[in-house]
Amino acid sequence: MLAVILGDLDSFDSLILRLLSRNGRLSVTDLAREIGLSKTPTQVRLKRLEVEGYITGYQAIIDPIRLGRDHVAFVEVRLTDTRESALKMFNLAAQKVSEIEECHMLASQFDYLLKVRTQNMQDFRKVLGEDISALPFVAHTSTHVAMETVKEGGQWSSEINAVF
Repeated sequence: MLAVILGDLDSFDSLILRLLSRNGRLSVTDLAREIGLSKTPTQVRLKRLEVEGYITGYQAIIDPIRLGRDHVAFVEVRLTDTRESALKMFNLAAQKVSEIEECHMLASQFDYLLKVRTQNMQDFRKVLGEDISALPFVAHTSTHVAMETVKEGGQWSSEINAVF
């Protein structure tokens, strides 16, 4: 399936994506040297990958633990209404809660899975009670507290890197 998605990419494009996924701060000069092309064709390829949506942006990855936000909980959310208008209202409201780090709609026994990051359990209880439970159409929540983060932050696995 991945090969179908990546079918329009040649080995240079794939290498650009792999290198930038590891270090988004690579200069075009360094990127060109790494892939074995000159700077101009590398810039053209990079721009095309951005325009075509393979690269959607660049960002600094901030360590939340250094900021004191090391409490992670996953919240299952079941809604009272799953019509499109209700889902849109929930989605918009969830995006406004800063402690919700990720929000995924699922095909499951519940409708959404939220990744919530706070400083501690007391802060989480407040966010759950005042913000998440107050989101539109929330009928029920169930919480799972993470004990340890093993992998996080969008680092591609070696299996996906092997495709590139």
